[in-house]
Amino acid sequence: MEQEVQTQFVTAGSLLYSVEHRPWLPPDGPWLLSQRWNDVLFAHFAMEPATLRRLVPEALTLELYDGAAWLTLTPSCASHVRPSGIPALPGFSFYPQVNVRTYVTVGDKPGLYNFSVDAANLSAVWFARMFFHMQYWHSKIKVSGAPIPGTKAGATVHFRAGRLHGPAAHNGAAKLDVAYAADGEAEVARAGSLDHFLTERYCVYSWHSRKIYRAELHHQPWPLQRASAEIRTNSIAEPLGIALPQQPDLCHFSRALKTLAWAPERVREARLS
Repeated sequence: MEQEVQTQFVTAGSLLYSVEHRPWLPPDGPWLLSQRWNDVLFAHFAMEPATLRRLVPEALTLELYDGAAWLTLTPSCASHVRPSGIPALPGFSFYPQVNVRTYVTVGDKPGLYNFSVDAANLSAVWFARMFFHMQYWHSKIKVSGAPIPGTKAGATVHFRAGRLHGPAAHNGAAKLDVAYAADGEAEVARAGSLDHFLTERYCVYSWHSRKIYRAELHHQPWPLQRASAEIRTNSIAEPLGIALPQQPDLCHFSRALKTLAWAPERVREARLS
């Protein structure tokens, strides 16, 4: 039976008691970062495995679903961002960003691997690079049309991003212009389904100084809705040598979800030679 979709926001303490849905328990130690993801689009593209395998560190196993690798764009707005023990700070606690990610595993822990994250906040870019060893880049991002709390699903979000620094920042690539809206009721993905494979991930991997790191994540199951997306410009993956088609193979939308993240730890069994 699918789990009931949880729509209320929870405190970090109470969130840690909700673990029945997880493939493994969250860490015992203190979490490093708390945040809420808002108005998230998951735009999924099925790819030939060889296309992504060349871009993923050798020590990470690229995960496939029915023989296909997947690349996902996730434009969203992060809010209530704060390190453990510190209140949300002006200029740091809210910003839009877009991730370009795929799906990998090390040992028995499937997770995410971000090729890039474009964020409209220099402090967030510095923090993610310093503490999570991730490829964050500073971008100019404008989000409009996002509904206020209490409005019905289906309102359109217009998300426009253009990279200011980093790969392809000065040649017109690394841009995204997309309008998207939710369609239908929110549901929790069924275990074993493609929806579950693409969204229910509880760690993120990064590669730094020829070493692999894993940061544990914790959240309730994603409340997912089907989504429609009109992509007007999409060169966000071109710095990787990938020209994405105009239309994703599958789209999801999620209104909001609170997430905890722990400091990354080196995955010793996956060290690169």
